[in-house]
Amino acid sequence: MNRKRSLVRPAVAVAAASAAALVLAACGSGEDGSAEHSGHTAASASAPASQGRHNAADTAFAQGMIPHHRQAVEMAALAASRAGSAEVKKLAQDIEKAQAPEIETLSGWLASWGEDVPAEGAMDHSAHGMGGMMTDEDMDRLEKASGKAFDTAFLDMMVEHHEGAVEMAETERADGAYGPATKMAGEIVTSQSAEIERMNKLLGKG
Repeated sequence: MNRKRSLVRPAVAVAAASAAALVLAACGSGEDGSAEHSGHTAASASAPASQGRHNAADTAFAQGMIPHHRQAVEMAALAASRAGSAEVKKLAQDIEKAQAPEIETLSGWLASWGEDVPAEGAMDHSAHGMGGMMTDEDMDRLEKASGKAFDTAFLDMMVEHHEGAVEMAETERADGAYGPATKMAGEIVTSQSAEIERMNKLLGKG
């Protein structure tokens, strides 16, 4: 009996050691497994706050670009039923596809910074005429147009609108401190400058 007990004890010890090793291995494998992924998820949620401090220029850029983008998306949405040219419709789709997600990103930054996010619909009558923003009269005229008249009005207005956005983005690139915001600003300069050239060609100006 004593001999049997002495054989059992080492077996139990080996099993315990094996279990412990498995636990440690599982913890270690978390680097490539779900444990790490959950950690990345938590980290990504707080990412905006950890990518550098923002300054007043970053806040002004985000708060100004949100209503600016909203108006561009509103203008682009009109093209689906009013534009006469397939090229204008495609351009409008591209504008909406690019700018709608940026509105969400800009809003997220402001929220993470504890800054005010411009309210929906506050299309910022005070901002009309600034940064290429269209006035209420401009928007009414665009809504009432169709076919070739819409295409011309849309392209003329959107060129001016884009020029305002490029100017705002250039200011952010020069004065901003928040890395992701200055990166977005650079992308806006590149993409909207290309779209300005594209629209001017459709207008016969390039």
